[in-house]
Amino acid sequence: MSITLTELVTLSGGHLCGTSPAELVFDHITLNSGELREGSLFAALPGLHAHGAEYAEGTPAAAILTDHAGHKILHKKGDTRPVIEVEDIRKVLGDVSAAVYGHPSRDLTVIGVTGTSGKTTTTYLLEAGLMAEGHKVGIIGTTGTRINGEAVPTKLTTPEAPKLQELFALMRDEGCTHVVMEVSSHAISLGRIAGTRFAVGGFTNLSQDHLDFHNTMEEYFEAKAGFFRADSPLRAEKSVIMVDDEWGQKMTTIAGSECVTVSTGSQPADITIGEVSVSPAGIQEFDVVIDGKSHNVHLTLPGQFNVANASLAVAMAASAGANIDAFIDGIAKVGVPGRMERIDEGQDFLAVVDYAHKPAAVVAVLESVKAQTNGRVAVVLGAGGDRDATKRPLMGRAAVELADYVVITDDNPRSEDPAKIRAAVLAGAKEAEKMVSHSPVIEEIGDRGAAIIAAVEWARTGDAIIVAGKGHENGQLVGDINHPFDDREHVRDALRARAKRSGAQE
Repeated sequence: MSITLTELVTLSGGHLCGTSPAELVFDHITLNSGELREGSLFAALPGLHAHGAEYAEGTPAAAILTDHAGHKILHKKGDTRPVIEVEDIRKVLGDVSAAVYGHPSRDLTVIGVTGTSGKTTTTYLLEAGLMAEGHKVGIIGTTGTRINGEAVPTKLTTPEAPKLQELFALMRDEGCTHVVMEVSSHAISLGRIAGTRFAVGGFTNLSQDHLDFHNTMEEYFEAKAGFFRADSPLRAEKSVIMVDDEWGQKMTTIAGSECVTVSTGSQPADITIGEVSVSPAGIQEFDVVIDGKSHNVHLTLPGQFNVANASLAVAMAASAGANIDAFIDGIAKVGVPGRMERIDEGQDFLAVVDYAHKPAAVVAVLESVKAQTNGRVAVVLGAGGDRDATKRPLMGRAAVELADYVVITDDNPRSEDPAKIRAAVLAGAKEAEKMVSHSPVIEEIGDRGAAIIAAVEWARTGDAIIVAGKGHENGQLVGDINHPFDDREHVRDALRARAKRSGAQE
């Protein structure tokens, strides 16, 4: 697949500056100067600290797509390659990238999931169910990119438009029929998904997150709404919306009467569920009712919120034309890295690692574990640096309201002072401590490894400990250095050390 320079100028609505000896043809576009190859189109975007055009010199790019500021930089450096100058690069980048790769999403059934919590789990369930049906499936999201289970290196939850379209093209060429992907609010706002044809778009829920980027909850909601509005070029052909929260209910008014609604509670909806039963091992069983027919679901993932995730996945699969019973069989044993992931070293208490890093997610995880635990509950958590600071005290408050032992620690402090971040979380915890009826123990341990050990040592038979925040991540970002750190490995090590010590004492 390829496109000519002349066609790109017309498509982008830009102005061509400079000429080439012959008509240029492009089959590759990138905004990363380090990924350019001979004959590539370089998309030079303005950045926070520098303009991409600063990095064009010496690259093998055959032409450059940029804005007026970028063109001035190139002209000053004496760059003579053809330049397509546009007013707003992000506004055209998605459509241009899709055209370069031959509009690959038109040959695929692309299913996108947006919302605050549950995106990763829902996409994992969709991937497993569709593969069980016999489809070859690609997946793009927080935990990475895969083609039929094989990993493909990527960085962002939703990659920038050139990389996203390149991945679609790779998946198409590898024989994929379906692609399941997480759609972040950043991706919607920054146009990363522009140029993509979505067969089905799904909405999970909305709670406080990313307010460092969106400023208010309403602005955050409006960004998500760009995936569902009838007049939005990003809208999927079919919309499926979970209406368990007020934001989902509000989203249905934006999506219109043609959207499919899903409810796991009392809210009226097109697709509903029956009573949920939970086995002693934590396996959940319930019926999903679609068009008056009940389909029985077995789910190894614990927690009421995972009932919602599974119900949404089933509903989206149905909208994509899946064989529902085959799909449901395929999700029966799905596990998601770092999402309510049990760590079992033979101990007589529950140990769980979860990605919960926002107040509502912490509440959901704690409530789910408490509902299935007879003993006490501990939680280890912190808050990220250089991110929405207003949620920090809310994290502490949520933990104290629901846990018996709260260990406040570091979680990717980045460029901020870790002690100040912990202080903000601790302030919310101490404020909540005055109002709760139980007597939680609150402790501040900056060293995350030591915090995990403290929780493991605290636990008794029948208790539960939750290490929240990192989930699948394998690093602790301090300053500009990402130090190796995996909550799951640290929990395992702490459990093994405790078991070894206990055995020696016996």
